[in-house]
Amino acid sequence: SGTAAARREGAALLGVTDPEAVLFAANGRQAVAGAVAALVPPGGRLGVEPLTYPVVKGLLARIGVVAVPIAADEHGPRPDALAEAHRRAPLKAVYLQPTLHNPTGLTVPPERRAALAETLEAARVPLVEDRIWSFLADEPPLAELLPGRTIIVDGLSKRVSPGLTLGLLAAPQGLRGPVASALRGGAWQPTGYALEAATGWLADGTVAALAAAKRRDAASRRDLALERLGGFAVSAAPRSFFCWWELPSPWRAEAFAGAAARLGITVTPGAVFATAPDATPAAVRLGLASPPHGELARALDALADLARRGPDAAHRG
Repeated sequence: SGTAAARREGAALLGVTDPEAVLFAANGRQAVAGAVAALVPPGGRLGVEPLTYPVVKGLLARIGVVAVPIAADEHGPRPDALAEAHRRAPLKAVYLQPTLHNPTGLTVPPERRAALAETLEAARVPLVEDRIWSFLADEPPLAELLPGRTIIVDGLSKRVSPGLTLGLLAAPQGLRGPVASALRGGAWQPTGYALEAATGWLADGTVAALAAAKRRDAASRRDLALERLGGFAVSAAPRSFFCWWELPSPWRAEAFAGAAARLGITVTPGAVFATAPDATPAAVRLGLASPPHGELARALDALADLARRGPDAAHRG
């Protein structure tokens, strides 16, 4: 799909050498939908991280795909857990966010990436690699280690603005036909306007300039969050528009989110991301992208105070 110029610019963005590998969707979410639908039939099993993008959870429920959580540690999904899940019942594919994982901010280190690629290759299981936040990091695609089995998905809305909703995919030759068919069947193809605008902005450097500015802003906001939440178990990538906060006892994530809401602050409890109901973390995701810096600082200070006071004091007001 798309013009030769669009595919050429898309290939450069995705870090692939063959422009013919590039396909387009209406947005990043629909790019994920097209990739998953191409690989996993209704009733099929898709390996996912224990915490994953909530939109993917909803997508899998709609298309009847079974999410299979792959146990993880501080380095990301465990290869032995992946192999065991596939032995129990075959996985049709695996969906991962190895770079700037949402919600934890983790980037899987090189040794773990290599082990995951080796495990997937041995099992002959394809990978959907979601790189929607990768422009804030420097790591190359995991697909470089598993080129014949990986569909890369990405989008422009995070890099540019929510108004430019173009999804991009790069698929190996044997999977391009199924992905293209899934995108057509789901009516997930882009508008001509979005494709033309994106091609022009990619070619003239606008997208790169906006992404560079966002990298600087993300670093500043992340530093502000770690400063204002010092002393708490908060993790965030060096450049990130969100952070992951493991709450101090006795807080529960839902109670903290409710108390924050009463202060006019929105945080997302860990259960929203959990793919296994018995593995809900006492943690919340904080979005850092939208408020002006001064407003963000005040909100972070209020959350820190709330966490220190504890749920009983917060409930009493």
